[in-house]
Amino acid sequence: AMLWARAAPLARHARIGRVVPRWAPFARALSDAPGGGAPGGGDKMSQAEVEDMVKNMMNKASAEAPKAPPLETPETVEDGGVSRRFEAETKQLLEIVAKSLYTDREVFVRELVSNASDALEKRRHLALTSGDASAAAPADLEVSVSCDPERRLLVIQDTGVGMGEEELVENLGCIARSGSKAFMQSLKGEGAAAGSDMREAASSIIGRFGVGFYSVFMVADSVRVFSRRADSAAPEGEGFCWQSTGDGSYTLSKASQVRTGTKVEITLKPDCAEFASRPNLERIIKKHSSFVTFPVKLHGERLNNVEPVWMKAKGSVTEEEHAQLYQHVGEAYDKPRYTLQFETDAPIAIKSVFYVPQHHREQMGMGQMEPCVSLYSRKVLITPKCDALLPAWMRFVVGVVDSEDIPLNISRESMQDSALLRRMNGVLSSRLLKFFAEQGKKDKAAYEDFYRNFQKFFKEGVCTDFSHQKEIMQLLRYETSALGAGELSSMDEYVARMRPDQGDTVYYLVTSSRTAAEASAYMEVFRKRGLEVLYCYQEIDDFVMQNAGKYAGKSLVSASAADLSLPEDTPAEGALSKEEAADLARWLQDGPLKGRVSEVKVSARLVDSPAVINEQGQSASMRRFMQMLEQSKAPELPKQALEVNPAHPIIRKLHASRASDEALAGMVAEQLLDNALIGAGMLDDARPMLGRLNSLLDRALGPAEGGAAAPAQGAGESGAGESGGAQVSGTS
Repeated sequence: AMLWARAAPLARHARIGRVVPRWAPFARALSDAPGGGAPGGGDKMSQAEVEDMVKNMMNKASAEAPKAPPLETPETVEDGGVSRRFEAETKQLLEIVAKSLYTDREVFVRELVSNASDALEKRRHLALTSGDASAAAPADLEVSVSCDPERRLLVIQDTGVGMGEEELVENLGCIARSGSKAFMQSLKGEGAAAGSDMREAASSIIGRFGVGFYSVFMVADSVRVFSRRADSAAPEGEGFCWQSTGDGSYTLSKASQVRTGTKVEITLKPDCAEFASRPNLERIIKKHSSFVTFPVKLHGERLNNVEPVWMKAKGSVTEEEHAQLYQHVGEAYDKPRYTLQFETDAPIAIKSVFYVPQHHREQMGMGQMEPCVSLYSRKVLITPKCDALLPAWMRFVVGVVDSEDIPLNISRESMQDSALLRRMNGVLSSRLLKFFAEQGKKDKAAYEDFYRNFQKFFKEGVCTDFSHQKEIMQLLRYETSALGAGELSSMDEYVARMRPDQGDTVYYLVTSSRTAAEASAYMEVFRKRGLEVLYCYQEIDDFVMQNAGKYAGKSLVSASAADLSLPEDTPAEGALSKEEAADLARWLQDGPLKGRVSEVKVSARLVDSPAVINEQGQSASMRRFMQMLEQSKAPELPKQALEVNPAHPIIRKLHASRASDEALAGMVAEQLLDNALIGAGMLDDARPMLGRLNSLLDRALGPAEGGAAAPAQGAGESGAGESGGAQVSGTS
């Protein structure tokens, strides 16, 4: 609770999307921060202050972490090493790789761990194919990472296949030559003779371009690489040391006390000392390399304990494994509501897994969520929270998409083929929509619970994702006038229940609640004719219906704008004649309501209400929605069309009172219009009518004992306390 309370301001002002899980290792440092919040005791923090605070927290966490013993470097470099220079073009390329190719410096850790994983895979393959007992794979095929903050030293070591002198020259002395790529090509050359173990080895190899190693020079003052081949015939402990400062030359020497495999020893630049911080390394490795095939250990503690379940057969994954992966990639603590594991070969080979959480952060006022699906290639993170894999409205979905065949840029930080990415987006989106539709049929109650929590995303999708609009509309659920309170109906179910005399029109009413909907004047004609209406309780629903326009070939029409009439057999006893009703309408339009209405006409759809607004322009809900988006004062209300019910007692008495008390008739006319505007949700401020309403109350109660009734007040007079009415005092 303390961590959340103090991290929340950062989430609001620094746009840090998932505060608690990501910062959990620094909880103690954060709780000890001076003032327990923003510098100066305030709530808002600048970007620089946020960065300084995070850096201080990480340094403190690193200082408080258990102290590892000083790193030992038993290897000994022999004299007589050969110094070689990169060619001019190679030196220039090295500068590009080290300074311009990568957008994030921490990626170098991913690259070195990936290289180590490839070396381990090659060692395993060598053990399977070689008859030499010396090449047998050890039991501890692993990647070991260790650091020494005081010496700014970072070491990444593997027990893999290792390199000899020629391989060090070829692989490290020549940029863009990938030993892993050559290894994969050799496996392909074996063709059909390759068994399942060979194919698995090929699919587990990560490297492609031969430049990942050189990313180390983004952060390194100097690099030493000790290596010994697993099948080396040299005496035990003899190997080679490759070292360079990235200045255009490298030195290759013999070395002793070298373990089989490869050890990369990095002396960091002063401004890159954070990469010798144990908490920072743990975060980076868990972020980028959680799913590499072999164990990755930091000071003996394994970090990649989560299974890449998307690589397994669908039926072999347990709920516990899915829950563990969901919690890891979604930075969550609960279990997923829905799980979809999906594999396809079109447009390319894709393996993926998607989860729907129990709740979403936008419910808690945390602002718009980031995308929660990340792109992997061969179990290595390529693009975290990739916004191109799914439409923006699907940002509530948590998951992983992995492909061996995606065309990556040379830094392996993003895809090159945007058209292919769009096709992947379409395939994945369609599969998720199909999955949601299946869940709606499989377990209606569970789906409706999910929909109540996540409906805003589907409605956003209708308005923004036009390529899938039809499929998203099928997932919407609404209460209707034909069902009981709390019961939801799909659009297809509504269409199936439509009466023959309803034509090709689906009716909906945007209102605040079911109670308000059932009391609405707009529902009177639908009840009389037995027509079903969708009840929409969110302002965005009007935007959704207008954007969709049609569903299943049927027009979507608001009940407030429906052109319907009461059945011909509806009794109209005591109603004004056509001439009287037309005369009253003219008087209202040209008299007391002049300037406020565009027209007044006799209604053919009202039963129990005296008047109603005929919405023909921008609807009330759309007006409120646009006002909310623009965060501005409501624009002036345009003139409205008013319909009056000639059979209603108020309208009949209003017609009669024009001659006897025109002032009272004028007040009643204006109140009728305001009441209709309130019913339509269009009256932005009801306070101006208080004076008139007080006068009407006074006239309704008759003259006070011993005195006469107060004179009528015009609509422009407030009269909120001037006619003896109650007053409410207080401060705002």
